[in-house]
Amino acid sequence: MRAVTQNTVGGPDVLIIANQPAPSPKAGEVLVRVKAAGINPVDGAVRGGYYPLLGEPPFILGWDISGTVEALGTGVTGFKVGDEVFGMPRFPKQAAAYAELAAVPADEIALKPKAADHIQAGALPLAGLTAWQGLVRHGALKSGQRVLVHAAAGGVGHLAVQIAKARGAYVIATASRSKLDFVRRLGADEVIDYTQGDFTSRISDIDLVLDPMGGSTPNAR
Repeated sequence: MRAVTQNTVGGPDVLIIANQPAPSPKAGEVLVRVKAAGINPVDGAVRGGYYPLLGEPPFILGWDISGTVEALGTGVTGFKVGDEVFGMPRFPKQAAAYAELAAVPADEIALKPKAADHIQAGALPLAGLTAWQGLVRHGALKSGQRVLVHAAAGGVGHLAVQIAKARGAYVIATASRSKLDFVRRLGADEVIDYTQGDFTSRISDIDLVLDPMGGSTPNAR
């Protein structure tokens, strides 16, 4: 099979297309024919050697994945050959999503939503899981709460707005002026242009803040 690999760390120019042995699914694994592999900031950090999750090269990057089931390992239930699936398997270990085929744990993928194509599904897992875990798993979001989402037009933020609204929250979202209408269309109840000075005096009684940016971003209390 073909895969995008690298023999040294560095910029995008270190990535090369090479022939690699095709993986075989072990017990509890699914062999996925990759249709789309998402690229996230962590990919660039690992590629450049700034975040050495995979040790020294050579290695194959990629975790966000969308594709079709090619084969099933022993003991796998809930999937069949031909199913369209997506997920973020093995993180922070090597998942090798930048390849034509990837063998992944069956319990770390899910059936792809019919409303999403492979490109959309391949871009969803890391950002979607970050938003979900921040709001629901760790934030224990409840219906009726007031939620402040920073960077609401970004990868994590635009999903967080939709998750919060779907779970019955009142959503206040920050974004730059050119993206305010986009955030409104996502369902935000209030949108704030964060470039127009300190907005914290204009909002209050926030139950939960999701801040994908960190640093000095103001979080109203």
